Amino acid sequence: MLRGVELEVRHLRAVCAIADTGSVHKAARQLGMTQPSLTTQLRRIEQAVGGPLFNRERTGSRPTPLGRTVLTRARPIVAQMTELIREAKDAAGLGHADPGARLRLGSTGSRAVPGWLRRLHRRLPDTDITFQTDVSANTLLRMVADNQLDAAFVHEVEGAPLRVPDGIRLRVLVRREPQFVAVPATHPAARTGRAVAVAELAGEKWMVDPSVDGDWDGLRRVFAAARIDPRVVYGDYLSAGDLVAAGEVVTPCQPTSQPRPGMSIVPLAGDPLGVRLVVALRAGRRACAEGDGVVEDLRASYEEVALGSPAYARWLAARRDPGLTVVA
Repeated sequence: MLRGVELEVRHLRAVCAIADTGSVHKAARQLGMTQPSLTTQLRRIEQAVGGPLFNRERTGSRPTPLGRTVLTRARPIVAQMTELIREAKDAAGLGHADPGARLRLGSTGSRAVPGWLRRLHRRLPDTDITFQTDVSANTLLRMVADNQLDAAFVHEVEGAPLRVPDGIRLRVLVRREPQFVAVPATHPAARTGRAVAVAELAGEKWMVDPSVDGDWDGLRRVFAAARIDPRVVYGDYLSAGDLVAAGEVVTPCQPTSQPRPGMSIVPLAGDPLGVRLVVALRAGRRACAEGDGVVEDLRASYEEVALGSPAYARWLAARRDPGLTVVA
């Protein structure tokens, strides 16, 4: 039998990570642990509190009533400890004496990010700018709320609202960005450059990354609306390009994605799948001092990559409404 343990902040951080990501696997990756190690740690934590904290469902891990009670107390403790460590490091001279000299950013991934960082470095040459990516938008929002990040650039899939923590405000970059599809260069739509209907891809094998918040839910709704039931394989979008080029799969993609040998980017007819692009910032007195500049630099970078992406540039020109302005 497992021996009981005294709960520590690292245990509470692990419980919060599982709840935020909805998966022991994704939480382990976020925490820099192996999945078996986190599973063992969770088992010990549950023994210490006297019951299961999560229900393991097919779609992920969901908090039990006991789990929700623990999370209610754990979240502020984790946030306060993170802030305490930061303040202590600053007081000891191990951090930055000037809080304005540090800027911590995160993103779920976009071709706009390199240009965003380039503009920030140019405008804030004396600021220590750090950056990290995570496929989970909800994880990044929680990190902003917990003062682990100053700002996060994330997407929200239509019909799959993000879990926005208290104390967070969202600045909308693009109200609705259409999602395109990456197809093999041999596909008829690739040769004509026309928009392809979802129903035309019913016989294709679709790849989706289930760890990206909202993506699989959004794609299922598109399939249902088109009354198709295609084959679906799970993977990560980093490897999807190689499989598309090999003619094995098609996959939804950002309209700013660039074509490559063996792969083309084409719009979906009727734009059935869209996302909202937002920047998350803390509200109130702890708000990011550079908030306006952060958003403006990102807007300029996004416009640059959008208009430099052939398929997206044609899509925008046909509508005469780029819709790339910050609206909140």
